[in-house]
Amino acid sequence: MICATLGPEANNHVLILRRYLKARGPVGAEVRLFDDFPAAFAALAAGEVDRVLQCTAHFSHADCVGRYMHRVFPVDTFVAGSHPLALLARRDVTTPSQVALQPATRYYTDLSSFAEQIDVPTTAAVAEGLLAGRFEAGICAQHTVDAHPDRLRLIEALGPALDVWVLYGCQPLPEDSPLVLA
Repeated sequence: MICATLGPEANNHVLILRRYLKARGPVGAEVRLFDDFPAAFAALAAGEVDRVLQCTAHFSHADCVGRYMHRVFPVDTFVAGSHPLALLARRDVTTPSQVALQPATRYYTDLSSFAEQIDVPTTAAVAEGLLAGRFEAGICAQHTVDAHPDRLRLIEALGPALDVWVLYGCQPLPEDSPLVLA
């Protein structure tokens, strides 16, 4: 079985997919990472992968559900926490005026002290931008500051986001499945 989700390796989608496979199997499933969900859902509809895992908070969720209605179906759903998140700043910026964020994280903390908010596709891209010097501050995985304490500083620990996750396949669940509300 080939299970797909959004890459890169260090992001929440991969973390949750690997947790899911460890807890619910199948054993030996291959993980395939995609750059975006439209490509992952297209691969699922074409039979190139067997499952796609997506967080319902991801900005492309509604579009993917609508685009693949009657061809791709939810086959499992669960709640899981992300990597612990944090509001971080570069050490060389005393008072950051801009903050980068994945849009789903916009309300995780008060960002009113920042003059500019920059939308970024993933929290991993926020971390990359902070380390590359493109952003002054950002919301991303807290392990980023742990790995780069000489370059980044913690403004606020936010903890893990608790989200709803959906696993998609090409066959709908039977009507008698406990996941189907009749």
